[in-house]
Amino acid sequence: MGSSTPDGRGKMVVDAIHGQIHLSECEVRVIDTPTFQRLRQLKQLAMAQMVYPTATHTRFAHSLGALGTMKRILDSANENGIEFTNEQQENLRLAALLHDIGHYPYSHLMEKLDKVKLIEEEVEGVTPARKAVEPTETTPYPEHEEVGALIVTKQDDLIKAIGNKDRAKAIADIFTRTGTADPQLSKFIHSSFDIDRWDYLLRDSHATGLPYGCIDINYLLNNLKVSPERMVGFADKALAAIEHFLLARFFMHRVVYYHKTIYGFEEACRQLLRRLRDRYPKYDIPRDGKAVEERVVSEKLYIFTDAFVDNIIRDAVKHEGTDEWDETIRALARSIQGRKPPRLLKEVQVCEETEERYHAGKAFISNSKNRLRDLAGEFHIPIGQFLLCEPKITVVKRPEEQRSSQLAGLTLEDIAAKVHKEEEDDIKVFRDDQKEPSSLMDVEYSLVVKYAKYSLQIFRLYVVYDGENKKEVISQLRDKVKNWDKS
Repeated sequence: MGSSTPDGRGKMVVDAIHGQIHLSECEVRVIDTPTFQRLRQLKQLAMAQMVYPTATHTRFAHSLGALGTMKRILDSANENGIEFTNEQQENLRLAALLHDIGHYPYSHLMEKLDKVKLIEEEVEGVTPARKAVEPTETTPYPEHEEVGALIVTKQDDLIKAIGNKDRAKAIADIFTRTGTADPQLSKFIHSSFDIDRWDYLLRDSHATGLPYGCIDINYLLNNLKVSPERMVGFADKALAAIEHFLLARFFMHRVVYYHKTIYGFEEACRQLLRRLRDRYPKYDIPRDGKAVEERVVSEKLYIFTDAFVDNIIRDAVKHEGTDEWDETIRALARSIQGRKPPRLLKEVQVCEETEERYHAGKAFISNSKNRLRDLAGEFHIPIGQFLLCEPKITVVKRPEEQRSSQLAGLTLEDIAAKVHKEEEDDIKVFRDDQKEPSSLMDVEYSLVVKYAKYSLQIFRLYVVYDGENKKEVISQLRDKVKNWDKS
């Protein structure tokens, strides 16, 4: 894994982003567990290597990078007179190292399987017999932070490496942001400026060969401050670096994470997994959240890697069955395995201040839902081979303007949790030598604040089709849908 330090204590790894990262003995024990080593088998950018060949870096490397970033934050804090106890520093480092331990195969792709809508569930006029199987009473897939907390507190090898169950829970509380953790310490792990984003922007930019994620991490670290009330923020002179960081995340989404080909492959995979999960238990895809939880606290965790999904895709290429559902499964699997991307028929990009206004994107989605059944029938393509997507990205999150209708169904505890999360996501700035920082959203001359109310919405329609006459068919389909963004 790395070389021993000259004094014989701990080890050191050399990282392409952060240089030398020195590890404590406890961190070495954690990294050497089978549970942590599993992260070597999870790609950081899911299917991005389909477009950017060198984007094959792993959650393992990113987790070490998050530890390296946390070390730099703590060093900077100490240099600026910000004091943390030894226990706080050790727990923050371990929380950084373990913050992604709960990721699913292909990360967010599989994590959000419950939220995948099949085209049959969206298109008007599709008969019930052709719709997806109605879901039974099931629990949703837990988010990866929740899975991570289960793994850290239930897998014996990690508990032993960390020391004991109480300490394991304290570390899990930091990266899950529970009420028992110091919210300002948790902010280093999950917030709008956390170590996760600082590392993945630099690492993803480096791996893809693109410049858009190259943030000024040194200047941000040198201007990190903590107030007497332990509020974490930045000196106001770092405003340009903060804005650059937020814009870097926006452009990396636009150019990498939401790239039309990458997103098309990932949507095809989501649709494939959802179809197989709903009807075919033999593929062993967790049926619901309870099945996920049972898997990750057992020995099955170690095979719950990208290879788990790769094997499903391989088997689905040879999937048996004669109806449209089965034909769609084979088509989606062949598309992914053979790197034959879903073909983009039409894309509509909309940058709007509010989602309520009717615009070309909404017209396109409405027309797609109303006309796709007939279009699929005209070209004799199974309806399931069409993919309708709506990725969205904002520059920075604004605190939500709560409406009475939004709050009506919430308990006081839910409302408090919502406010707490917004507070964590809010970037703080120390202005005019103030002892306590104010919200970035209060900086009236900030460019990103001016555009915080806007979001970029991308509306796309793909088709998975590989017939002998595919060029002609794709051309005809594009011609048919070219005006679907008109009211």
